[in-house]
Amino acid sequence: MDASEATAREAPENPAGLARPADPADLAGLVRLLDRRGAVVLSGAGLSTESGIPDYRGATGRRRSGTPMTYQEFTGSEAARRRYWARSHTGWPAFARARPNAGHRAVERLRRSGHVAAVITQNVDGLHHAAGTREAVELHGGLDRVVCLDCRRTSSRADLDRRLDELNRGFRRPGAVLRPDGDAQLPPELVAGFRVAPCADCGGVLKPDVVFFGENVPAARVDHCYELVDTARSLVVLGSSLAVLSGLRFVRRAARAHLPVAIVNQGPTRGDDLAALRLDLPLGPAMTEAARLLGSG
Repeated sequence: MDASEATAREAPENPAGLARPADPADLAGLVRLLDRRGAVVLSGAGLSTESGIPDYRGATGRRRSGTPMTYQEFTGSEAARRRYWARSHTGWPAFARARPNAGHRAVERLRRSGHVAAVITQNVDGLHHAAGTREAVELHGGLDRVVCLDCRRTSSRADLDRRLDELNRGFRRPGAVLRPDGDAQLPPELVAGFRVAPCADCGGVLKPDVVFFGENVPAARVDHCYELVDTARSLVVLGSSLAVLSGLRFVRRAARAHLPVAIVNQGPTRGDDLAALRLDLPLGPAMTEAARLLGSG
């Protein structure tokens, strides 16, 4: 994606309903940490809520309703794949319209100024990339791609969306409620008639190029993230409850190496006891103000 495309995907600076602005006094510790330069950012779903993508747990830390599809379900059942793709196809337009918000843009400004050395994201929405952080490591992959489980060819989700539209004319219903994984809840009778598209090359099974529950993050990707943490001067967690090991392991590694950890998240996290600094603030205003105070605004 070039710069003009990234600019076109930006969200409003101050979306309606945003929580209170970040207080500079609350941010002083974070600004001091970032001023050391060379921080690694680990971002989670909370960073994208201001772009209209629901998070998994919200301010209470309690998981929202709904059971995510597991890798074992997806690969072991044609009915499960039909259910997944029907829901995902319904939710995709709203998910694809999401734009980077003030938090993503502030992280990119901090990266350009050298205060942030690298970004690791648990999100599959591609919004860091759209904001200009092209080197952000997508720990769990990206929903904008699909992979064939047989021939391993990777292709565009936009291409698959067109094929699914042709196979399922008039399937989408207006007003579908987007869920954190980019899908939407549908009644079973509607799912039953959905037609799933096979791989255009070999006729195999297509899967979104994301890490499902029950599936391992590729070892080389994890090792790369460990290397980024090992060479960082601090680790800054943005919008993650750290409820799953895939993100928490980097906080634990940083803590073992006596690397300062800052967590900015609305609601409790599993890494709170390992953090040198813990802020409960809305991400967009907080990171925008931090960037401004550091001269990166």
